Amino acid sequence: MIHHLSISAHDPKHVAGVLAELMSGRCYPFPGGVADSFMAVSGDEHGSMIEVYPEGVTLEPGTHDDAQVRAKYDATPGYVPFHLLLSVPVDRATVERIGEREGWRTRYFGRGAPGRPPFFHVIEFWLENRVMVEVATPDMLAEYTKMISRENLDKMFADRAAA
Repeated sequence: MIHHLSISAHDPKHVAGVLAELMSGRCYPFPGGVADSFMAVSGDEHGSMIEVYPEGVTLEPGTHDDAQVRAKYDATPGYVPFHLLLSVPVDRATVERIGEREGWRTRYFGRGAPGRPPFFHVIEFWLENRVMVEVATPDMLAEYTKMISRENLDKMFADRAAA
C-alpha cells in the first residue's frame, strides 16, 4: 500500500489544490521543511496524500546522523519519468471538467498490448501538462484490480516463469 508520494510542480499550491479536488479531499501547506510545498490529503482510511514541492527541489539522503532527506534546489526538470494511478471518488465527467478548466491534457484511454482489447481504462490527467496522473474513477477501478491480481498475473505470465 502506498500511502503518500511526492511530485514537483511549477505552482505547488495550485496543483495540490486540484489533486485534492479530484480526491474529494483538502489541500494543506506541507509542514515538512520544504518552503512553498503543499499536500493534497484525501481523508480516506489509508491516509492517502500527495506532497507537491516546487519545481527544482530534489531530495537527497542525509549524512551520518542527519535527517534522512534534505531538500535541495537543483536544475529545473522538464518532463519526469514518473506517473501514478490515482483512484478518485468522482466520475469521469468531473475529472474531464476539472482538466478542461485547468487547460491540462485530460484524455480517456485503454491500457494494454497494442492491437488487443485493453486490460483496463484510465484518464490521463497531465498536471501542468508535465506530470502524468492516471485517474481511475470508481467504475474503472474494478478492471484494474482484476487485471493486476496475482492470480491473473500468474496465469498471464505462466509461460515466462516456466522458461
